[in-house]
Amino acid sequence: MTTFLRFLQFLSLTIWVGGIIYLSFVVAPAVFITLPSIDQAGSVVGVILPKLHWLGVICGVVYVASGLGLARSFRGFGRAGMLAVLAMLVLTLIAQISIIPRADSLRRQMGSFERTPATNPLRQQFDHLHVISVRLEGAVLLLGLAAIFLTVRELPH
Repeated sequence: MTTFLRFLQFLSLTIWVGGIIYLSFVVAPAVFITLPSIDQAGSVVGVILPKLHWLGVICGVVYVASGLGLARSFRGFGRAGMLAVLAMLVLTLIAQISIIPRADSLRRQMGSFERTPATNPLRQQFDHLHVISVRLEGAVLLLGLAAIFLTVRELPH
């Protein structure tokens, strides 16, 4: 059972972290290069990102449940890898529940991101939320890499 729970922990982390890396460094750049407008590219990424977030939440829950099963108590919440994953969950939920809906609302109000001047207050608010979103995603990625390392380190020698 221990081996299976460890497998679930690593599988959940690799899916989550791998998804972030793939979206950030492969899909998003390709979409923004390939599609004829920033509005279209933003719409595509806007459909994909929430799916990645919910996949991350599922992976985080699997990791936490597996970690608690391994620890056989709530002491498992005190392990460094677990704390990193819990932080990933919180940041992902903040992005998904708070930041993205507000950015989507601003994008709808603008009509077109491309045709909205950078001096427009709606565009400035959107740009600010985009910066926050990118920073949150970066933090989740770094925490994920740390969680992988910390989880490996916790393995019995």
